[in-house]
Amino acid sequence: MNTQIATDAPARERRSARAVTVSALGPLAVAAGVVWALVQPWRITLLHPRGESFWWLVSEPPLLVVLAGAVFAFLVAPSLVEDLEA
Repeated sequence: MNTQIATDAPARERRSARAVTVSALGPLAVAAGVVWALVQPWRITLLHPRGESFWWLVSEPPLLVVLAGAVFAFLVAPSLVEDLEA
């Protein structure tokens, strides 16, 4: 058995506090939107769409917060973290 394979893992580079903060903003926004939806379920009219139009159903504030957090986490944050580390 060769133990050299297990010990040759590259050392992880330590990220700055700014990079960690920027990368955490997206998941925190998603979590805030989910908590908001759980605390105030009457804001989600998808649960009871009594005659509301499509745009009323889509533009619910907790859903928009979750969407904004996901967009930030997957599209904006990686390039910002890359710029901060450079």
